[in-house]
Amino acid sequence: MNITARFTALALPALLIGTALLASAPALAGGAAAAAPAVSDANIFNRNLKKTADPNPPPWEDGIHDPENEATHALQPPKEAYAGLPTTTFGNHVDWVKALDDGLLRPRWDRVNSNEEPFVMDLDIVRPVKASMPDVVFPHRQHTEWLFCSNCHPAIFVPQKGANQISMSAILLGQKCGVCHGKVSFPITTASCKKCHSKPKPDGWTPPLSDATLKNPWK
Repeated sequence: MNITARFTALALPALLIGTALLASAPALAGGAAAAAPAVSDANIFNRNLKKTADPNPPPWEDGIHDPENEATHALQPPKEAYAGLPTTTFGNHVDWVKALDDGLLRPRWDRVNSNEEPFVMDLDIVRPVKASMPDVVFPHRQHTEWLFCSNCHPAIFVPQKGANQISMSAILLGQKCGVCHGKVSFPITTASCKKCHSKPKPDGWTPPLSDATLKNPWK
């Protein structure tokens, strides 16, 4: 076999294999995209969303209700409903927890029985943060005054120490705390960081060393 024949014998199978791989690439990419976890549409404003000029437009201007429906115009506008409630600088500009603490709101615990009392758990959970940000304090009281335990446990948070891995990425994608925050509770913005990261680091705190640093034999 001469050199040209040998090159043809080697190059042709390689070309066919390369062509087959290129042809299968879109299918592989499509399969990977299909397997990616879904992102909640309700939280897209947490990423690159322009700040709204009016956080509480009337129902016929909020883009949610049908402005052509007469019933939409019978709904009470938020600004009228929120009048007199304490304000804050983010979300819909209402401090709902303070309104509850001040007795300005009394959520009905049972839809039928107005005398039903909520089961309130006054227990704070502190989640240490490895970085320099203050640690996170999760207050059960403020949540259980509005919600049943089953709203969060066990589907969203496993009621077991160390069983829940929570990251800001997951929250911003509408998971864990992001199931509500950003949808029906205050959004995750730089203005609201301290609402959760509220426990300062102890005096003399230093960031922990990573596993890579601890295992580095040259250090």
